[in-house]
Amino acid sequence: MARRIESHLLGGPAGNLEALLEPPEHHAPLEASLVCHPHPLYGGTMHNKVVHRIARGLRRRGSVVLRFNFRGVGRSQGDHDDGIGELEDARAALDWLRDSYPDLPYSLAGFSFGSRVILKLGCELEDATRLVAVGFPASSETPYLSSCTVPKVFITSTGDQFARRDEMEALYASIAEPKQMIWIEAADHFFAGALDRLEETIFSLG
Repeated sequence: MARRIESHLLGGPAGNLEALLEPPEHHAPLEASLVCHPHPLYGGTMHNKVVHRIARGLRRRGSVVLRFNFRGVGRSQGDHDDGIGELEDARAALDWLRDSYPDLPYSLAGFSFGSRVILKLGCELEDATRLVAVGFPASSETPYLSSCTVPKVFITSTGDQFARRDEMEALYASIAEPKQMIWIEAADHFFAGALDRLEETIFSLG
């Protein structure tokens, strides 16, 4: 069966949000997953190679995956809003996804800036099956994570310049259960040389 990709313009709080919806290739979806991209002011888009691999790993495990561009990126309307408006963009995209698949459980995943957005949103909503934070910056302000009981998975490159191992492990110790930390041997924040391993890790999540 050929891979199917649907292009959508979703109604967001600052205007339309450009999005791509990708169902699993070989069977009906088992879960709906929203994936958020890295920082818009540093070239982050839904077409980022790490985001693409996250989405593909989720799709292979049975998720229908929605990727979208935050406000001001690509065909998405509006202007960058320091993470505040972007949180609301993600909320609007998730509402659309859940309305489209009301009978499915849902998960959230994001890379770098996108991982901060999905953790904040997922911990507010409290009913996601899983929050997957890839390349989460260790310097993030995260007081809410000390009481967030949604299952959380952190996937970090051993060479990530924004999440040194000692800093990330100190942050991880302050985060509430249930949680999991997965380290992937890679050269940098963008998982250079290890994108296949990242995709397989996503695919194999429990």
